[in-house]
Amino acid sequence: MTAVPYEAPVAVRVHDDDDVAVALRPLEAGERVIVGSYTVTTTEAIGAGHKIALHALDVDESVHKYGVPIGRVTAPIAAGAWVHSHNLATRLTGAAAYVRHAHASGATQEAPTSIPSFDGYRRADGRVATRNEIWVLNTVGCVNTAAERIARAASERFAGRIDGIHAFAHPYGCSQLGDDLKHTQAVLGGLLRNPNAGGALVLGLGCENNQLPAFLRAAAPSDSTRVRSFNTQDVQDEIEAGVQAIGELVDRLAEDRREPVPASALVLGHKCGGSDGFSGLSANPLLGRLADRVTSFGGTVVLTEVPEMFGAEQVLLNRTVSDEVFDDVTRMIDDFKAYFVRHDQPVYENPSPGNKAGGLTTLEEKSHGAIQKGGRAPVTGVLRYGQPVEGGGLRLLEAPGNDGVSSTAMIASGATMLLFTTGRGTPLGFPVPTLKVSSNSDIAKRKPHWIDFDAGGVLTGERSMEALTDDLLALVLDVASGRTMARNEEHGYREIAIWKHGVTL
Repeated sequence: MTAVPYEAPVAVRVHDDDDVAVALRPLEAGERVIVGSYTVTTTEAIGAGHKIALHALDVDESVHKYGVPIGRVTAPIAAGAWVHSHNLATRLTGAAAYVRHAHASGATQEAPTSIPSFDGYRRADGRVATRNEIWVLNTVGCVNTAAERIARAASERFAGRIDGIHAFAHPYGCSQLGDDLKHTQAVLGGLLRNPNAGGALVLGLGCENNQLPAFLRAAAPSDSTRVRSFNTQDVQDEIEAGVQAIGELVDRLAEDRREPVPASALVLGHKCGGSDGFSGLSANPLLGRLADRVTSFGGTVVLTEVPEMFGAEQVLLNRTVSDEVFDDVTRMIDDFKAYFVRHDQPVYENPSPGNKAGGLTTLEEKSHGAIQKGGRAPVTGVLRYGQPVEGGGLRLLEAPGNDGVSSTAMIASGATMLLFTTGRGTPLGFPVPTLKVSSNSDIAKRKPHWIDFDAGGVLTGERSMEALTDDLLALVLDVASGRTMARNEEHGYREIAIWKHGVTL
């Protein structure tokens, strides 16, 4: 019997109702493409991650991907043609009407037969950390360099005694008023309370709007013995004073030990950045599978990037566990749309130049791919910007799509690890371990110092989604236990960004 050689697919159709397929590699004009029951010949060159029409489409028809409409046809499209911004546009206009389905309230999921564990640091308030570090946080940008010098000097003096000492620069804290100042305080306070900050030095200047005593009162750390603070205007040598304060914290943290804890203690933040046409096919659904598992254990997954829910919000609303959560989600999304309108910005023009180059065309397409990071888990609550997470399940957090701002927001709410999908690649990292999951194998091969996990094998059928989920969960537990370091930790990619949308004096 002659073996039939395996031919890797050149395109994939996500859902049986889709009018388009996604090219898995660059296609030349005149190539024959077979996708399910469809056979088409490309009418032009089509890039990897971009869409191919499986049949002819007329003007004003809806184009379906993920089984849902992702836009309307603006020029006739032939079978085998490239479908992108030149012939496809969003259908989203104005405010959306949300439907409260009867099954939305009381959404549930099956309990697992067993719950895995990891080795974490249990804090006095019951939360569990994946790292035992000291974070230097400053009330105002004026002391950024001082904070960095303190962290660097302390890291050299106390090397090896704890997991790390890090400073996180930002430009805010002075010349801010009202809600803008409150947002800065809320996020810095959330970082101060994050379980991974086993200790914190809060550095002030002395004359800023974000006054140190008021900030500490608002931050309300659960264990004040793990916090040191001073204004740099009040000491002779701020570097030596800072290193001395960190030395006291190092002694305080010396007794902390990892212990086995159930995976229900995980608090993960799911994020995408530098997305491409493959993100919604591989890496994002993979994180969705992981979200389903972690939340079934009783753990917590935080999903944010509210503008990347626009056009797909009904999918999330259908999974809310109560009428109260349904109302909270609609209020958060409507408030965010109003924020765009107040600044005279279009609500539905979200895909970036990089997104479009990678194959994404409309916000509907981007959003339906992005929300897959939340899997099918019940939506158990909404967090406003800077609000701490309490309880398990899938939580939706108010924050923009910007990678730095939204990732920082999840950490401020209590995430002790981030999983960050990317198709085009980014070195960006944050205060907690930030696992980069590639949507395609090419970027994983070209940027191994950025990428922690390659989801590209699912596109060609080399790996099943179930096997990849098993492997990713194992990696998460290893990283949470400190047995493996994330690439951002290995290479020193750690930073924060704060959402500013108010007056600067």
